[in-house]
Amino acid sequence: MRCMERLFRRASVPLNVSEGRKPKPRMTFPLALAVGIEGDREVMELELTETTSAPELLERLQAQAPIGLRFESVEVVPPGQRKARAINASYRIAVPTARVTGLDDRIHRLLSASSSIVQRRNRSTPIDLRAALLSLAFEAGVLRMRLKADPDAGAGPRDVLTALNLDDLEHSGFPLARTDVEIDS
Repeated sequence: MRCMERLFRRASVPLNVSEGRKPKPRMTFPLALAVGIEGDREVMELELTETTSAPELLERLQAQAPIGLRFESVEVVPPGQRKARAINASYRIAVPTARVTGLDDRIHRLLSASSSIVQRRNRSTPIDLRAALLSLAFEAGVLRMRLKADPDAGAGPRDVLTALNLDDLEHSGFPLARTDVEIDS
């Protein structure tokens, strides 16, 4: 967040700030990204103090973005419109050849199950992974999944990896990445 705050300051983006002793810029992510997961095509909402056109704002942001951070698009929403709500998120992770044996069968079993209950250590209520899992496919060495972004469902991509016996991939140097966030605005 600090990186974004600095970037907006350097780009002279007129951010609205919160009130109180320590004012903070009003910017939010409709779906927070878990620690250690890469983010592609993330969605961020900003409250501005003055009207700025989308092309002008995009140009200013791209000019100040550090290496590795790219702004693909900017959309200006009318005042008073409700905040965006994440509805689905897509993820990907490379699977090494040595771990592919039996993976298609495990994927098929998970997708054909009517439910798949997961109990996390840090959660008192169980999660139905199958209810949150919208799609799951393994192709060309990459596992792709799409999950509901419903806080009540509570299932995440790491739950899917655990169900497929692939929960050690991240620790083995294979990064998990969120590739898309679908919003309902």
